[in-house]
Amino acid sequence: MDKLAIQGGIALSGEVTISGAKNAALPILCSALLTAQSSHFTNLPHLNDISTLLHLLAQMGVGVTLDGSDGLVLEGGSLNNPLAPYDLVKTMRASILVLGPLVARCGEARVSLPGGCAIGARPVDQHIKGLQAMGAEITVEQGYIHAKASRLKGARICTDMVTVTGTENLMMAACLADGETIIENAAREPEVVDLANCLISMGARISGAGTDVIRIQGVEKLHGAQHRIMPDRIETGTYLCAAAATGGQVRLLKTSAAYLDSVVDKLMDAGCDIQLERDAINLKAPQRLKSVSLRTAPYPAFPTDMQAQFMAINAVADGVATIRETIFENRFMHASELQRLGADIQIEGNNAVVRGVARLEGATVMATDLRASASLVIAALAAQGETVIDRIYHLDRGYERIEEKLARLGAQVRRIH
Repeated sequence: MDKLAIQGGIALSGEVTISGAKNAALPILCSALLTAQSSHFTNLPHLNDISTLLHLLAQMGVGVTLDGSDGLVLEGGSLNNPLAPYDLVKTMRASILVLGPLVARCGEARVSLPGGCAIGARPVDQHIKGLQAMGAEITVEQGYIHAKASRLKGARICTDMVTVTGTENLMMAACLADGETIIENAAREPEVVDLANCLISMGARISGAGTDVIRIQGVEKLHGAQHRIMPDRIETGTYLCAAAATGGQVRLLKTSAAYLDSVVDKLMDAGCDIQLERDAINLKAPQRLKSVSLRTAPYPAFPTDMQAQFMAINAVADGVATIRETIFENRFMHASELQRLGADIQIEGNNAVVRGVARLEGATVMATDLRASASLVIAALAAQGETVIDRIYHLDRGYERIEEKLARLGAQVRRIH
């Protein structure tokens, strides 16, 4: 199992290019299940989750052809096996995104209940409830969701909670349903909008993406399309935090702050000088950061996927910060590992109180989930001495060539096989 060794205490400096967004790419790749024609996608990140999903689509009969360094063509004309088996689904919750498209196009789907990061309960009942409202017959047996429908019918769906993958799954399914579907309490995340834009280019009739009410007029069939994946806002935020924690100065390319208002605002509150361009972000960190308190909530509020990274920068900031996690009930597992580096953190339910310390010290730590891994990388970069991060397969699920990108910014980092 790979590890990452980081020699800390070096201010990051230079330029790095941000990759395409994993959380946008996964549902967009699943949209290829909705048409028999070929679709061309670019700006795809090279990540384990992407590889897993492509393997899953291929075993369903979808043609997968690589095109250059960041592009591929998916061809759904030979789709013949609407099954998502446990051995492929167990490592990645996003596999549930094949459920809606398969039922809509094939009339049937068998999808294993998903796995992924152990950061708390992320039930799929909202996906099931929405598809049932559209006329699907669904049973859950032997760890599989089995859904059937001769043709889905438009429906008014109000989800009990804001769910990004639930919104995406139901939106894709509704594209081929008979009549109008209205999704209320819909997720507003930029990745949902990116998927909607892709579906519209395939011939879908969607309005309201980016708001809490999305309307979809079903059509008989969709055609192929070309679509470029949006930049990864969480990778962008992570590199900004890494530069901030080390007192560095960086320029991030092929990205935008358009979807990062809450993160940029907090970094500026911490004392960072941030200059924005159309497709680049420049950050210059102060000599020492100021602590910033935050509360996670659905978009456009502060993203839960940036909570761990801000815990790391608060660990070396001047002052006391309170972090309140409202999305996942088990997303403070990185706190105990940050404490091994010398961080002063107290957990009280879904609140964390972080008292900044003058310096962190390198140690051996273990990654517990994807964003926890990123927080440990940031803390290791700021710490004195060497830190070894174990179980970085989590990191490889969401950050493309992270050691190479950090090395371009001057970090001393190496992968241990």
